[in-house]
Order: sequence, then C-alpha cells, then structure tokens
Amino acid sequence: MINTYYMQTRYLYLFRFILALSDLFLFNICLAGAFFLTHKHSFIDTYLQRQYTLTANLIWFLTTSIFRLYTEEVVCKLVAIYRATYKGLLLHAFLFLLYISFTNQVEFPRYFITAFYSLTIFGFLMSRFIGTGFEDILRRNFNIRRSVAVLGMNTGGIKLAAYLQKQKSFNFQGFLGDESSYVDERGNLIQTASLQLQTAANSGIKDVFVSLTPDRMGDVQYLLNEADKYCVRLKFVPDFSLSPAPFDIEHMDQFSVISLRKEPLKDISNRFKKRLFDIVFSSFVIVFILSWLYPILAMIIKMQSPGPVLFKQLRSGRDNEPFWCFKFRSMQANNPDEKKQASRGDSRITKIGAFMRRTSLDELPQFFNVLMGNMSVMGPRPHMLSHTEQYRAIVDKYMVRQFLKPGITGWAQVNGFRGETKETYQMEKRVEHDIWYMENWSIALDIKILFMTVINVIKGEKNAY
Repeated sequence: MINTYYMQTRYLYLFRFILALSDLFLFNICLAGAFFLTHKHSFIDTYLQRQYTLTANLIWFLTTSIFRLYTEEVVCKLVAIYRATYKGLLLHAFLFLLYISFTNQVEFPRYFITAFYSLTIFGFLMSRFIGTGFEDILRRNFNIRRSVAVLGMNTGGIKLAAYLQKQKSFNFQGFLGDESSYVDERGNLIQTASLQLQTAANSGIKDVFVSLTPDRMGDVQYLLNEADKYCVRLKFVPDFSLSPAPFDIEHMDQFSVISLRKEPLKDISNRFKKRLFDIVFSSFVIVFILSWLYPILAMIIKMQSPGPVLFKQLRSGRDNEPFWCFKFRSMQANNPDEKKQASRGDSRITKIGAFMRRTSLDELPQFFNVLMGNMSVMGPRPHMLSHTEQYRAIVDKYMVRQFLKPGITGWAQVNGFRGETKETYQMEKRVEHDIWYMENWSIALDIKILFMTVINVIKGEKNAY
C-alpha cells in the first residue's frame, strides 16, 4: 500500500495553524469560564487557579500530540478531526483527574470539573460545526483548492480519480483523454497526449496525475519533457491494480523498492511497541500469577504422574527458526506418540492435564518464552517441526505465517481455529487468519485479541482439549 499523498496548499498549511490556535484559545476560554462559574459556588484561590490552568494546558498539548490532531493526515479529513478531538478530550479528562487525585486536592470543587468539560465539549462541537460551514463557504466562493486532473483511463487511473474526488484539498477536473499508451513505435510522443497537456495548462490545471502500468514506465521521460513546455507538473502513479496483494513502496537511496505485502511489523517503531508490550505483560503474569500458581500446579502434576513438570518441544519460530517451547506437562511422561496432536478423549492426557488444557493454563509457561524473545503474547501459534514440514507442502502460503514471532494466542485462535486440525481446510483457515493478522497488525488489534482470549477462556472452547 502506498503511503498517503497530501497535496500541500497554502490553505491546508494555514488551516493547521489556525485550527491549533483557535482550539487553544477556545480551550482556555472554557477553562476561564469554568473558574468563573465555580466562584459562585465555592472559592478557588489564585495560586491554585494558575497551577491548574498551566497543568490543563500542558495536558492538552500532550493529548493533541498523541492523537496527531494538527497533522496533515488528520486535518485533511473531517471525520479524522472529530475522532482525534473527542479522543483527545477523553484522554485529557482522564489525565487531569488523575493529576488532581495524586496532588491530594480532595477539596477541589467537583463543580469546576463538571462545568469545565461541559463547556469544552459544547464549545468544540460548535467550533467544528462553524468551521465546517466556513470551509464550505470558502470552497464555493474562493479558489482555495488545487486543480488536478488524471491522464489516462486505465484501471489505476479510475481508482485514482475516485480518490481525488473525495479529497477536500483537490479540485478534480476530470480525465485528459482515455489513452493507455502515449508513445508510438518510433519512440515519439503521440499528438493527442501533447494536446491534452496543453489543454490542462490552458484550463489552469497545475498538477496532472498519470497512472502507468509497469510496461509503460518508459513513457515517463517523454511525458515529462512535454509537460515542462506548458509549466504543468506531472505526478506518476504506478498502476499495480493487478497485484495479487496489497503492497508497500519504500525508498532506498535512488531506488524505489516494492514489497507485495503489507507488514506493519516491519516498521521498527511498531516492533518496539509490540516487544515493550510483551515484556511488560509477560513480566506481570510471571510475577503476579505464575509465582504462586506454578508450585501448586507442579505439585498436582507430580502427584498424578511421575516426570518433569514442564514439557518442552521444538517448535517453528519466526523465519522458521526452531526454538524450545514450554508448557505444563498435561500428558503421561515418556510418551512415544508425543509428536501426535492431542484429540478429544485422548488417553495420554492426565486429569489435571485435561483441566489445564480446557482452561489454557498449560500455556502459561510460554510467558517465559515471551520474556526470552522466542514468542510474542499475540501471534500465530507455533507448530511442531514435523507439522510445519507436512503443511508447507499442502497448504498455500503456509510459510508466510512464519514471518512473525509465534504467539500464546492469536487471531485464528480467538476466531475458533485452535486445537486439532483433522482436515486440511482447518489449517487453511488458520493460515488465512494468521496472514490477515500479519497484514493488519496494530496495538489495538492485539488488545482486542487479548480480551477475546479472556472471554473465550471464561466461556470455554469446544476445541480446547
């Protein structure tokens, strides 16, 4: 997927600053109004008023930065502005109340909090409505948008035109011809292409987007030379409409590198966030749950069946590198069929083992794997090496799931694709969900999976045996 392109205009550039300044002014008006209304019911001294005015403003700067309220990608979309605004206000209320509680200002008037956030919510709603109306007036009566057109009506050009029509910073003027090729067999630019660029210049169009399929990339220089004669800027958009998957375009010095798969976790900042979450969450589980549960389960496991408490097995990890995966032993020790998947009513499973597998308690030692970096809390479940070799030969794209660290729980598991895979289609659906997770990863998705896992454990799962 190509990173979103934003056309810089004076209007859009100024709008970001106007929005930020007007919001700050409105925020402080609401703050002053809340202090004024509060004085009628209870007294707030001047020192405390200044202290909380400064704190409220600092928190406002923090929350708007977190939700990127005044960045180009947000101000370009009205829905994004509203979403970032209400998220910022919610987080502000939480942090401000947290600050008040930690400073032990129990006598601080509750009436002020109610008045302040009521005024702020109402004020921002009104400002957004007024701003939207004013923007519509400007767009209808003044030339504040940049006129653009698309050259060529191939599949990519049609999709691009639909996108441009929705962008408020663009004034889409339509297509310039319907040709898919602009250079003849002798290497000369065809006359109609030249006329179309001349027409664009005469119509006041300053930017022309050209959608080109990979086999037409040789036309770029011819079109660019012709556009330069008419002072028209060309923006070339590769048409990968026949690509089998979403793609990323990255830049490596003077080279453009195309990856035909979207992988958010290739980004180092995303990997850092996920790893930080893994370390914090696994440490919490180990310290507050395993520290007391481990000896209890260990004692029961030993009483019911001789052998080690933990069962370790080589599993396929990220990039298909094997690692030792830990579990509480749920079967009889020294079992010759340990490489066979567990099935319903499996005679190898002990009584405590059946309980642990039903409640997923047998997976808890894998938080040590997470802490060591072999696994993640959320990700594709790790399979035995023999199963990896078996399914890579019969399931399409099976090995794609190995691009990620395996997880204790995952998108496939919370959607019912866990446990024994008797039929090939069950593994195909698991792989399908694992790849979707890889291409759509976000912290929010990980948290959603975590909550769904907890709910499924409480409800009980039919495939947990």
